[in-house]
Amino acid sequence: MADIKTRLRAYWTLIKSLQTGLLLITGLAAYLSARCPVTTWETLLAVAGSLFLAISGSTVLNMVYDRDIDAKMQRACHRPLPSGRVTVREALILGLTLSIAGVGWALWLSPLYGAVVFAGLFCDVVVYTIWLKRRTPYSIILGGLSGGMPALAGRALAVNEIDAIGLLLALAVLLWIPTHIMTYNIKYADDYRRARVPTFPAAYGIRATRAIITLSSVGAAIAVTLAALNVGMDWGYLRLLGVLTGGLLVLAIASMWRPSERLNFGLFKYASVYMLSSMLLLAARAF
Repeated sequence: MADIKTRLRAYWTLIKSLQTGLLLITGLAAYLSARCPVTTWETLLAVAGSLFLAISGSTVLNMVYDRDIDAKMQRACHRPLPSGRVTVREALILGLTLSIAGVGWALWLSPLYGAVVFAGLFCDVVVYTIWLKRRTPYSIILGGLSGGMPALAGRALAVNEIDAIGLLLALAVLLWIPTHIMTYNIKYADDYRRARVPTFPAAYGIRATRAIITLSSVGAAIAVTLAALNVGMDWGYLRLLGVLTGGLLVLAIASMWRPSERLNFGLFKYASVYMLSSMLLLAARAF
């Protein structure tokens, strides 16, 4: 029993539960943002299940491919694959099973929804991780695109088309991704150097990277606000979103005016909280 618990704990680590959870919430929020008249708890659970499986599967497959990089990085060498707690075969079977189940479930719900979910998985695993991550710092753009796909998919399922609101929500996540990745690029620069992964700080300097982080955070806030206005968010929720947006803008301006590692990391943390909170507000208006 103890061995099974240890194994399950290692599998859970492979899916990066916090990252997966945030992307799952963006997909659910985008689905609920439409206030679709045929929304049921059964459908909502199906959306949650299919997205969870697909996102988790792509994350596990990424960790399988990146196990050699992780082994060279101090912050990642204790992960299940480089530490030997999970074999490559186990992780590969797990990743493929989760991915196939997630995409298959999504296609069963809707061909359009399934196509977007598959596009996100393909972009994340094949285009970002396998093709570009070790070649160019601009790989984060494709990484951001894949991160925005759950939101685009959720909205597409609700309205049965790719609309402007879905694109805005996907854009918000895409612009949040550089804040996440580039902050780690700066904080763990030695790790990325050892693993020979090209990053923006290494290519263009820390100052330019911090400016990009700030502008991306502001862009994400603008995209979220435009989406909220277009879905007709209630005034009470909109005021709360305005307060959260104001906090993000203050931090962004401060990090430009007086850049520091501490302030930059604070902006990264707040941007994550902002993304989560804004998506929950979009979801809450559906009830």
